[in-house]
Amino acid sequence: MIRETTKFFLAVIITLIAFQAGAEEKVPSGTIEIEEKEFALIVGGSFGKGELQYEGNNYPFKISGLKVGGLGVSKVSAVGEVYDLFDIEQFAGTYVAGDYGITLGGGVGGVVMKNENNVYMRVKSTSEGIAVSLGASGVTVKLD
Repeated sequence: MIRETTKFFLAVIITLIAFQAGAEEKVPSGTIEIEEKEFALIVGGSFGKGELQYEGNNYPFKISGLKVGGLGVSKVSAVGEVYDLFDIEQFAGTYVAGDYGITLGGGVGGVVMKNENNVYMRVKSTSEGIAVSLGASGVTVKLD
């Protein structure tokens, strides 16, 4: 009985080690900088511009979003990383925040969003002004 229990625990440990080795951190494909203005009075939105640095090139883009519930006006500056971008055409789209169960390089922090092309963005932001938001339905990114 002890021998079977030992074999079982050994098998579990080997499985966990193999699983951990397969769970490599994702490496950023590029970086982003965003300047955005938010406004809200029950239903509000945001608009702004940014720049993607990808494969040695800079790509300007526009960003917009819709928020439901909120009050105020603020200016947001954000920086972040882009993951799983293999072609510049994959970058544009609608990004939605969520818990995607992935490990991104550089540790934790910021909001993780994913678009319909399976491109991820992790964004860290600072804001000026007063704005209170109750929820966001996502942001749309369009390359200039």
